[in-house]
Amino acid sequence: MFNQNNYKNKMSKTLDKFSKDLSTLSTGRANSNMLDLIRVDVYGQKMPINQIGTITAPEPRVINIQVWDLNNVNLIDAAIKKSDLGLNPQIDGQFIRLPIPDLSEERRNELAKMIKSMGEQCKISIRNIRREANDELKKLLKEKSISEDIEKKEEKNIQSLTDENIKKIDEKILTKEKEIMTI
Repeated sequence: MFNQNNYKNKMSKTLDKFSKDLSTLSTGRANSNMLDLIRVDVYGQKMPINQIGTITAPEPRVINIQVWDLNNVNLIDAAIKKSDLGLNPQIDGQFIRLPIPDLSEERRNELAKMIKSMGEQCKISIRNIRREANDELKKLLKEKSISEDIEKKEEKNIQSLTDENIKKIDEKILTKEKEIMTI
């Protein structure tokens, strides 16, 4: 039997991931989420910074990282410099300060393009989930597990779910762009 909730959950997870990815983009204010996508090669595996140190944002333009193991300080420093965040770490023993620079007009435009691109990827994922649902409906119809009426009704439901999620993505894109373009 067709279960619409499976697809609703998949779309919801896709939207959550998009929101999390958006929160990693710098808006000129300190936000510990900015470091979430950076992985550091320690102890034979790639780990997020928050698993090898404590991250705080004591001021609007500074992120602090208290590294638990002194041996990891330079590894974290290198990973941050290699990332495309444009941050310049300042090291003081086991303590790393990350001053958040003002966003230039050029960087703001770059980020806006990045946001649109991330949004487009998310929309593609949502549409793929819709296609997956529709394929399942066609298969069930072919097996005569459901009637044509039910198939049409469920297709409409999936389409409205898709439209709803795409609208949410567009809203998130606009909100984040506005946040980034505000000086």
